Amino acid sequence: MTQYSHSCVRLTNIVFYAHHGVLKEEHTVGAKYEVDAELSFDFTEAAENDDITKTVDYGAVYRKIREALTHKKYFLIEAVAYKIANELLHDFSVLDRVSIKVRKRNPPVDGICDFAEADYSINRS
Repeated sequence: MTQYSHSCVRLTNIVFYAHHGVLKEEHTVGAKYEVDAELSFDFTEAAENDDITKTVDYGAVYRKIREALTHKKYFLIEAVAYKIANELLHDFSVLDRVSIKVRKRNPPVDGICDFAEADYSINRS
C-alpha cells in the first residue's frame, strides 16, 4: 500500500535590513524585512534514515534568501518573493513546492501599519 505524505520544512522570520521600495528614500534609508520560507518535499527517506543528504540544506536556503534580499534593490516586495521562490525551486531539486512570504515592517502608508506582506507560491511542474 502506498502512503501519501505531505512534509515541509519552514524557516520562519528570517530578518534582514535592506533597501527596497517605490520611494527614492526607501532605497537610501532602507527598512527591516522578514521572510518566511515553506519548503515542501517528501522527507520520509531523510527522516527514516536520519540522512542529511536526503533533505534540504537550511544554511544554503538562508544564504539564497539573504542574497536575493541584499544584493539588488527592488521596487516591490512582490518581486522579491517571486525571485526567492523561483530561485529556490530551481536550485534545490528535492523541493516540490516553495512558498515565500516577504514582510516589510512599517511600510510608508498614510497611517499606522505593522507590515505589508507579499506571499508567493510555486510548484514544480
